[in-house]
Amino acid sequence: MRKIRDYDSELKALDDKARRLKHRRIIQLGELVIACGAGALSPEQLAGALLGLKDADAKTAEVWRQRGAAHFQRASRQPADNDDRVPDGMRALDGSAPQN
Repeated sequence: MRKIRDYDSELKALDDKARRLKHRRIIQLGELVIACGAGALSPEQLAGALLGLKDADAKTAEVWRQRGAAHFQRASRQPADNDDRVPDGMRALDGSAPQN
């Protein structure tokens, strides 16, 4: 006799997994904005830049890709300083760094 599948619990598990993946992607995109130093841009400026990238021709997009790869290669060669990974706005909230 075959085991009866619980489709509701399988769908719920898939929905939970999709929700976790979406949340992780949002966090990673935020970290990317901060790592590139684009956190100081207004949301409108950042959105405009991303729309420009989306509409760019292949040659321009490739130049930007190479520039981004170089940025992260430079960053990975520098020693990690945990204090630099915390955005300035967060330091005042969590009290981890002295106020200047």
